[in-house]
Amino acid sequence: MTAATHSSLFSLESDGGQMAPPPRDADAVLEGLDPEQRAVATALHGPVCVLAGAGTGKTRAITHRIAYGVRAGILPPAGVLAVTFTNRAAGEMRGRLRQLGAGGVQARTFHSAALRQLQFFWPKAVGGELPRLLERKVQVVAEAAARCRIRLDRNELRDVTGELEWAKVTQTVPADYPAEVAKSHRDAPRDPAEIGQIYAMYEQLKRDRSVIDFEDVLLLTVGILQDRADIADQIRGQYQHFVVDEYQDVSPLQQRLLELWVGDRENLCVVGDASQTIYSFTGATPDHLLDFRTRHPGATVVKLVRDYRSTPQVVHLANGLLNQARGRAAEHRLELISQREPGRDPVYTEYADEPSEAEGNARRIRDLIAAGVPAGEIAVLYRINAQSEVYEQALADAGVPYQLRGAERFFERQEVREAGAALRGAARFGGNDSLLDDVVDLPSQVRAVLSTKGWTTEPPTGSGAVRDRWESLAALVRLSEDFVRARPTATLGDLVAELDERAAAQHAPMVQGVTLASLHAAKGLEWDAVFLVGLTEGMMPITYAKTDEQVEEERRLLYVGVTRARLHLSLSWSLSRTPGGRASRRPTRFLNGLRPGTSGAGVRAVAVGSGGSVERGGAGARHKRRALARCRVCGKTLTEAGEMKLMRCEDCPSDMDEALYERLRDWRADRAEELSQPAYCVFTDKTLMAIAEAVPGSDGELAQIPGVGSRKLVRFGADVLAICAGEEGVEDRGKS
Repeated sequence: MTAATHSSLFSLESDGGQMAPPPRDADAVLEGLDPEQRAVATALHGPVCVLAGAGTGKTRAITHRIAYGVRAGILPPAGVLAVTFTNRAAGEMRGRLRQLGAGGVQARTFHSAALRQLQFFWPKAVGGELPRLLERKVQVVAEAAARCRIRLDRNELRDVTGELEWAKVTQTVPADYPAEVAKSHRDAPRDPAEIGQIYAMYEQLKRDRSVIDFEDVLLLTVGILQDRADIADQIRGQYQHFVVDEYQDVSPLQQRLLELWVGDRENLCVVGDASQTIYSFTGATPDHLLDFRTRHPGATVVKLVRDYRSTPQVVHLANGLLNQARGRAAEHRLELISQREPGRDPVYTEYADEPSEAEGNARRIRDLIAAGVPAGEIAVLYRINAQSEVYEQALADAGVPYQLRGAERFFERQEVREAGAALRGAARFGGNDSLLDDVVDLPSQVRAVLSTKGWTTEPPTGSGAVRDRWESLAALVRLSEDFVRARPTATLGDLVAELDERAAAQHAPMVQGVTLASLHAAKGLEWDAVFLVGLTEGMMPITYAKTDEQVEEERRLLYVGVTRARLHLSLSWSLSRTPGGRASRRPTRFLNGLRPGTSGAGVRAVAVGSGGSVERGGAGARHKRRALARCRVCGKTLTEAGEMKLMRCEDCPSDMDEALYERLRDWRADRAEELSQPAYCVFTDKTLMAIAEAVPGSDGELAQIPGVGSRKLVRFGADVLAICAGEEGVEDRGKS
């Protein structure tokens, strides 16, 4: 291994906990860089294009480049402007530059840099004070729609607001919006003519109120620099050298601003990877990266392909995905070369149904944690946020703490809370509700109630907030279908109680835990172990990816997911949605020719690592069914997870010892506080109820209760059995 992604320059001293001192001189800045990273760091003149694959240390290369130029006296610190796309990335860049002894360099987002310039030059260019920056544009968009007599619900409002942002960063004016949507084959959330009307009214309202929005910051800065050569010259006099990170994500508007900053000079360094372009719906395009050498024929081009993040097995799969890609970005793909020691092959697992998939992955995660992998170094990544609920439940049942990134917990989402309130009202006053007059069975009642909240039999086209809302409501509809299969006589009130119980179980305090995130939210992050779940046709690629370009972006999204993993990578899918359902699903086409036992359509088959295999539900046959669980009171088959823990139907009489249950709850609260974990990570409520009903007297009897398991038996068994035996003071052991 030539170099590591994490240099000792960024580590703490082992004895004092202080940051390592800056390099002693310019040459020391170059120490530890691999040959390609060194080539980037020493290319300080003229245009430079760095094509950097995932995990190749691009931030390391460009920060060392800036620091080397500053320490060598070639680049004046105040004359360098480094721009990226998020405040987190800009902050990381500033921190690294300070550690390298180049603290005077400006590292900002496009918007932050433009806003500073706009605030400074506005009085000179326009006169007076800069208009107030609009903090919540959605309110003005809502008013614009109302004035156009167009009714938008909350989610349509969010989508239309996003559409206006896309129009502005692509420099599309209101009158041209409908034609541009047709030209770009974009799925608009409403009729394009209506959005064009709203767009025009929105701009008018802003002018009337002397306010500007986030996109106006870029537009106005561009306008001033185009119209005022003296101001443009002043900015170019301050900044002589520019560095742009994540260049594959620039919008046409950001590219125009960059061109005005640079002028006719050539001191520009861009860094990007066309294979990680996954935000085209926001206006991002890799064309500027791919066309860089055409615009700058004399550019120095450096490719970073040494992957320091992932094992050869993970890298091999990532390369295989891109080998099957098509389109312009694919023509410029980078073949990564892992610099790590060999690791384990990716694990491919096929499950009978979604609950089995979630439970199986939760067990594997629990095993990884038991083997020493920190929970914070594990991630479960999925295509849409609505997929999180089944994993929230499975991890809670397995006693594994988790945290959501980029999304609210399922039962905390606005649409889920609203749906719950509507169902609760219908359960209470349904006899007087004409909406329920013609429906009898529980799922039909739920569909009728949720139809007033945006649920429809067919999903809306395209992506965005409206689609996200529909997915959440559809998940509730599916839950009602599953619930009535488990309890044929269940009422709407029973379902509401079930939803409340699930919500309460997942409102535990946040702790350091397994990350649950969408693939989009995972960009720029990495973990020791990554679980890519739900990899079926219709989800990956997503069903609304219709064009070749959209399908290829879905492939790149999966590539981004694969390259988040350092050591362990698991890929899984399920053949049906519910237990006992028809096995009609197919694994994603993107794994054809890559996972064992398959071949690609018209592409070279790629072996995964040194072997690999597809496991079937983690244990055995392709369509293995879980053993039937029967109610110990009435003998009916149980299918709902909570009932299987209790080993009885919810409405069958309980013989639970209430006093014992309360003692167990008190003990659980103490242990959870002692371990700094949510209470459900010790035992869930249902498991405590099952213990209080069974009153086990031995390890064997306790182990038979679902939700206990061997790990928890060892950790908590003695306490639980002592409480069941009526011993005094057990609850206070953790306090001493």
